[in-house]
Amino acid sequence: MNFISSSAIISNLSDIETSIRGSSLNICEDVLIDSFVKIKFVGGLGNIYIGRGTKINSGCVLYSGNGIQIGENVLIASNTTLAPVNHKYIEKLTLISQQGFKKSKGCIIIEDDVWIGAGVVLLDGTVIKKGSVIGAGCIGQLKTEEYGVYVGNQLKLIKWRI
Repeated sequence: MNFISSSAIISNLSDIETSIRGSSLNICEDVLIDSFVKIKFVGGLGNIYIGRGTKINSGCVLYSGNGIQIGENVLIASNTTLAPVNHKYIEKLTLISQQGFKKSKGCIIIEDDVWIGAGVVLLDGTVIKKGSVIGAGCIGQLKTEEYGVYVGNQLKLIKWRI
């Protein structure tokens, strides 16, 4: 079941699905979801929670998978993908599409006051700590420390917010 706060602003050009398996979507107060954002319930039974004051820019895709928890006042730039799910693929005599999904690595957790740059891809098991900044184009299962600024595809801490 979905809950969307009356103060949330959601573009008519976004695409927000309802789970057919019972997963829930909770969009809190003052959230902004821009045009062409896709929220899709697939790949697991996880819930999606989007905290107060969060802004999700155009072209982002959020798959429910094993769950997504987004804190308060998070900024997510355009064309970012949150995919807390991984396909099984190891059995060569079975089509990948028939092998299902791997066990969860722990969902995606994004704490409060985070900025995620354009084109970032976050995978299952990602934990972005409070106040972190993730530079454009970063990809993977990321783990950060509070108030760190990170860039690159071999995620590298380049400085601290002061």
